Amino acid sequence: MNQFTFEAKQKTFLLGFMILGLLCLVVSYFADSEPMHVRFWTNYLHNTVFFTGIAGISMFILSAFTTAWAGWHTGMKRVWEAFSLFLIPALILFLPIIIGLWGHWHHLYHWADPHAVETDTIIKGKSSFLNKYWFTFGTLIIVGGWAYFAHKNRGFSLAEDENGQGISDNFWHHRKMRIYAAIFLPIFGFTSAAMIWQWVMSVDAHWYSTLFAWYSAASWFIAAMAITILMMMYLKGRGYFEHVTENHLHDLGKYLFAISIFWTYMWFSQYMLIWYANIGEETIYFRQRLDNYRPLFFGNLIINFVLPFFILLRNDNKRKYGPMAIAAILTLFGHWLDFFLMIKPGARLTAIEAAAEHAGGHGGEAAEASHQFLNFAFGFTTPGLLEIGIFLGFLAGFVYFVFKQLEKAALVPQNDPYLDEAMHHSVWPYPEDGHGAHDAHH
Repeated sequence: MNQFTFEAKQKTFLLGFMILGLLCLVVSYFADSEPMHVRFWTNYLHNTVFFTGIAGISMFILSAFTTAWAGWHTGMKRVWEAFSLFLIPALILFLPIIIGLWGHWHHLYHWADPHAVETDTIIKGKSSFLNKYWFTFGTLIIVGGWAYFAHKNRGFSLAEDENGQGISDNFWHHRKMRIYAAIFLPIFGFTSAAMIWQWVMSVDAHWYSTLFAWYSAASWFIAAMAITILMMMYLKGRGYFEHVTENHLHDLGKYLFAISIFWTYMWFSQYMLIWYANIGEETIYFRQRLDNYRPLFFGNLIINFVLPFFILLRNDNKRKYGPMAIAAILTLFGHWLDFFLMIKPGARLTAIEAAAEHAGGHGGEAAEASHQFLNFAFGFTTPGLLEIGIFLGFLAGFVYFVFKQLEKAALVPQNDPYLDEAMHHSVWPYPEDGHGAHDAHH
C-alpha cells in the first residue's frame, strides 16, 4: 500500500494518550509542592525541547543525506519529512515559555531575574546573550527558519511526485532540494547550538561546556532514529512500506549504534575535561548530579550506552525486529531521561533560591545549602508517574501529527531519482531482498 490511512481507532488511541498527558501536566501544576510550580514548568520545557529537537534533527538528517547524494533512505524519507514538519507546532509549544518569561510566570532561568543580573558577576557577564529578548528572537525566528526549510523541502518533494520529469527537466525539483539542504546544514549546525545553550544549558546559568551542543545534538539524533525504527516496524506490520527491507533496517540500526557510541564519547569527554580542569563554575554541574541524582546519573550511561551497545553489537541483531525494537525503546526513553537530567537539577535550585529571596531570606545561601542535601522528590530526583504520563502525551501528539502528514501524500516518492537505488538497496554480505525478511519478524 502506497497511501497511508489514519484509522479511527489509531486516532482514538493517540487522543487518549494526549488527554492523559494534558491531565498529568495540569495535575503537576496544581499538586506541585516545589516553589514557583517548577515541576510543571520543567516538565513542559523538557518535553517541548526534546520533541522540537527531534523534528529539527530529522530535517538535518534529510539534508545531510540529500547533500551527500545518498539513495538508500529514499523509500523512507516521507517519514522524516513528516517529523521535520513538527517544527511548525513546536513554535506554538514554545509560546507559553516565552510569555511566562516576560510575565514572570516561571523561574526556569536564573538570568531572567533582574536582581540576579545586577548582583551576580558571572550572569552579568553573560547578559548580552542570556536575556529575554535574545531568547524570544532566537526561538521564534530561528525555529521559524528551520520550519521554513522543512516546509520548502516538503513542497519540492510533493511537487516532484506530481510534476517531476526526470532527465527531461534535469531533475529540477531534486536539485532544488539539494540547494536548500546545503543551505540548511550550516544554518542548523550553528543556530541549534545557540538555541540549546539558551533553552537548556542556561538553566544552570553559571555553567558552560563547549561540548554541550554536540552532546545534545547526538541525543536528539539517537531519539529521532529510535522513533524512526519503531514507526517503520509498526507501519510495515500494517502493510505499508513493503519496499523497505531488513537492509534498510540494518542501516538504521548502524546509525543508532554508531551515534550512541559518539554520544558516549561526548559524555566522557565533557565529564573528563571538567573533572580534570576542576573549575568551580564547571564542576558544580556534575557535583549536583552526583550528590543528589546518582541513580539517574549512572543509569543514563547504562540505558544509553551499555545496553544498546551489547544489543546491537552483533551484526545480525540490526536486522531483527526484536533486538531493534528493544534498543529503540531503550534509547528513546533513555535520551528523554538524559534531557530530564540536563534540566531538572538546575531549575529546582534556581526556584529554591528565588523562593527564598521572595520570602526575604538569603536566597544564595539557601540554594548553596540545598545543593548538598536536596530532599528526594518525584519529578526531580527521579521521574514520577506524572512525568511518564506527560512524556506519553507529547509522544502521542507527535505521532498523531506525523500520521496526519503521512496521510497527505504517497509513501513512496515516485519520481525521486534515487528511488530505484533505494528499492534495490543491500548491505554486504546480505542480498537486496533482505535475506529472510519473513524470519526477521521472529
